[in-house]
Amino acid sequence: MAGSRSQSSGPRALRPVSFGADPSGERMARIRRSPHFKDGVFRNPGGAARIRPTGATRDLAKTYFDKDSRSRRAPKGAVPVHPTTLADISRPPATGLRLTWMGHSSVLAEIDGHRVLFDPVWGERCSPFPFAGPRRLHPVPLPLAALGPVDVVVISHDHYDHLDLPTVKALAGTDTLFAVPLGVGARLERWGVSSGRLRELDWHEATEVGGLTLTATPARHFCGRGLRNTQHTLWASWAVAGGEHRIYHSGDTGYFEGFKDIGADHGPFDATMIQVGAYSDFWPDIHMTPEEGVRAHLDLQGGSPGGVLLPIHWGTFNLAPHAWAEPGEWMKDVAEGAGQAVAFPRPGEPFEPAGRLPVEAWWRAVSGPIAHPWRRPRIAEGVAGASRGDLDLAGER
Repeated sequence: MAGSRSQSSGPRALRPVSFGADPSGERMARIRRSPHFKDGVFRNPGGAARIRPTGATRDLAKTYFDKDSRSRRAPKGAVPVHPTTLADISRPPATGLRLTWMGHSSVLAEIDGHRVLFDPVWGERCSPFPFAGPRRLHPVPLPLAALGPVDVVVISHDHYDHLDLPTVKALAGTDTLFAVPLGVGARLERWGVSSGRLRELDWHEATEVGGLTLTATPARHFCGRGLRNTQHTLWASWAVAGGEHRIYHSGDTGYFEGFKDIGADHGPFDATMIQVGAYSDFWPDIHMTPEEGVRAHLDLQGGSPGGVLLPIHWGTFNLAPHAWAEPGEWMKDVAEGAGQAVAFPRPGEPFEPAGRLPVEAWWRAVSGPIAHPWRRPRIAEGVAGASRGDLDLAGER
């Protein structure tokens, strides 16, 4: 009808599709009933977390634009990517558990006959716009279409480096299920995932997928994709239990005492995927350093070394002032001092936690010198309780 207002006009028409939809209706009513939602926002365990950079904006800008700092935040050559083939991931794992780190926080976990894909990001940039924002430091190891069928996609939260529009839209054309934190389902429905394929969980809620139990567990982070961060979508870590194996994916989180409870309730784990990159003194509450990542893993294992730690959330996107390979280098120091087994696969390199682990420091071939702020004798004495301020600067080597 001439002169009528189009349903696509107005604020929604101006909103980029990459923002997704905000929770509303019954979904919003369920959010308001959550014990973790108070005064109009989701609350973090352990009290409020600083989600914006602390200190002077000038100091942060100076750190980011310093010439030497900028040069360290990118590799000096091509990152060695394992050319993953269908043969790598089509045969069943001999031990029943195989992990393939695709870069950043994206991991394909083959566990007890099922395939779980965590935080898949196949896009070139983690950004609402295809022409701006952090760009990949290495290509994806294989095309998404070559990955084969996936039983369930698990999303930790709705930030762009964990929930990727082009990847979700491609997966929306399959019959895979999606397990997501409370409220995130609104984003996926906006992008074509039907409600019947969504398992939307609050912390401590679980869902069954085949022979797997997936439990959304607490994390210390925040959410948001649009210009206004309403904190109406939850963030989570995930525990996945099969008939024989248990694994854990941290999503994004700062260190908090709740790891001990998660381990007591759902562990110990054969493998953990722990966020140890994009940390900074400007935002200490929402991301973990390698030292904190090892401490979290030990908490999840009941206080002692056990299982295998796979460091994630590093090496793919430049999201913090530290050197791009620093998380891997520091993790190698800290884990050795704690006696904890750690896997360092190249992006796309499958491995079985119960088999031979990839341990080569592959990043050194394309990285400049990285400072080592821990001396190994100190690590073994106090990794579970020391802070970065307690540990000594050993200098470069």
